[in-house]
Amino acid sequence: MKITAEFGFEGAHQLAHLPEGHKCKRLHGHNWRMVVAVDGEPDERGFVMDYAELEAIVDPLVAQLDHRFLNEIDGLSCPTTEVMVGWFLDRIKPALPGKRVTVTLFETPRYSAEDSR
Repeated sequence: MKITAEFGFEGAHQLAHLPEGHKCKRLHGHNWRMVVAVDGEPDERGFVMDYAELEAIVDPLVAQLDHRFLNEIDGLSCPTTEVMVGWFLDRIKPALPGKRVTVTLFETPRYSAEDSR
């Protein structure tokens, strides 16, 4: 069984390694939307995981990025959507041993990256 929770934040980044003329080379921002999914079997309470427990893990991470210049965050010097998914998984997964965690991060309604551990 899988549960999901959605989170959002606003942040700016710059992908300076891209060639001149690429629109993402310039400083720009996104209204990021993230879906965190947790796979597992329901426990004696009937929960794969209590949503409040998931929020307690993810909300502080989102707060670190909200309304920030993401390039200045430790581990995000090149904050592509793919790198950011890994950044979130590196911090969420250790808090959920024995569970499969999937992070899907949308930089726009059309474009996202996803990974699972």
